[in-house]
Amino acid sequence: MDLGAELPIWTALPFAGLLLSIAVLPLMIPAFWDRHHGKALVGALFSVPVVLYLVGAHGAEGVEVLAHKAAEYTSFILLLGSLFIISGGIVVRGSLSGTPLLNTALLAIGAVLASVIGTTGASAVLIRPLLRANAPRVRKAHIVVFFIFVVSNCGGLLSPLGDPPLFLGFLVGVPFTWTLRLLPVWLLVNGLLLVIFNVWDQVVFDREEAERPGSQLEEVMRHEPLRIEGVRNVLFLGAIVAVVAAAGHGVGAGGRPWPFGVQEASMLAIAAVSYAVTPARLRFANGFAFGPIIEVAVLFAGIFVTMAPALLLLNARAASFGVREPWQFFWASGALSSFLDNAPTYLTFAATACGLKGVALEGRYLAAFLAGGAEPAALLKAVSAGSVMMGANSYIGNGPNFMVKAIAEQGGIAMPSFGRYMLYSAGVLIPIFVLVTFVFFR
Repeated sequence: MDLGAELPIWTALPFAGLLLSIAVLPLMIPAFWDRHHGKALVGALFSVPVVLYLVGAHGAEGVEVLAHKAAEYTSFILLLGSLFIISGGIVVRGSLSGTPLLNTALLAIGAVLASVIGTTGASAVLIRPLLRANAPRVRKAHIVVFFIFVVSNCGGLLSPLGDPPLFLGFLVGVPFTWTLRLLPVWLLVNGLLLVIFNVWDQVVFDREEAERPGSQLEEVMRHEPLRIEGVRNVLFLGAIVAVVAAAGHGVGAGGRPWPFGVQEASMLAIAAVSYAVTPARLRFANGFAFGPIIEVAVLFAGIFVTMAPALLLLNARAASFGVREPWQFFWASGALSSFLDNAPTYLTFAATACGLKGVALEGRYLAAFLAGGAEPAALLKAVSAGSVMMGANSYIGNGPNFMVKAIAEQGGIAMPSFGRYMLYSAGVLIPIFVLVTFVFFR
């Protein structure tokens, strides 16, 4: 009998409770939540009962489920950690001119970079040059908000390296280049965001030009020459991309995915070499510290454990949830990604879609799901787009959002409150997502 059909409904509650805690506790008890042991304690509170139940009630089958999740977690954390360490050694010095046109160009570069080194890496590399470029300007919160929209979220749609949900999909069978099928969605969303931003920024810039003495254009045109230090780390990033792509295509293994441990050891070795050869002054210039990646590792340890029974339940009982069409998957996954972590949201709705098509969550199950043809592919496109892009709807929708907000506030920019930020997203993003629904997911 399928394990998902045997599990009681309550086994999904720890997963829901942990995600809710991640969304609420930073706002309610920030001092407790800011400490790693606080996150670990909450994660253990929800995950230990799941481990005890799966092992105690289901024996070897439960152990196998947990072992599979442990392998996925290891691959996931090592990829994120590798990208984090390597991108932390790339420093963009100087600044561009803070004109609307060049601000738009920098966001466009960030949108491309986000799919190559991840939304977190691209955000960390580009936010400081953007802030330096616009230092002479008065009204610049909107620049950071659109940076979050484009670079920290919507730009990361085109590769498994772009955003954690897509890498989790890759780990369970989505081909490495499959996400390139989302290029039309990526072009429409990011293209519209860049056009809207350029018009918005030009209006704000012209208003400042009229209100302030002197020429604002002359002020923002004063800038330091742009240069990149730590260029060798770009090669290390390329090596990570090559390893992940080769593992997915089974290079050297007869077309079969690499055995567990080969890809992981390769990424760890590349990251270790990068860390060893990168001068400490470059990491210092980026404000590099291991705290953020430790936080992710602690949180996702609990997430991977607690989501195991939840995914099995969703897969076994998918028909009873009423989510069947691509547009429903797009908005359902997007709604959860707006306030909860988008990586488990992706797997939640991918499991639901697999359940509709009778695909069990075993091995590289999304490969079997996509083998079903155009209809499964349409569902997974909707889940991918909703999970990645709608993380921009709130500060807590995706990890880089808060990071960029904190860096901007450290630079003296008065960022919008949680509610005011959502006014931006409701006014700008939601109409775009409605258009995406009618163009791609109906």
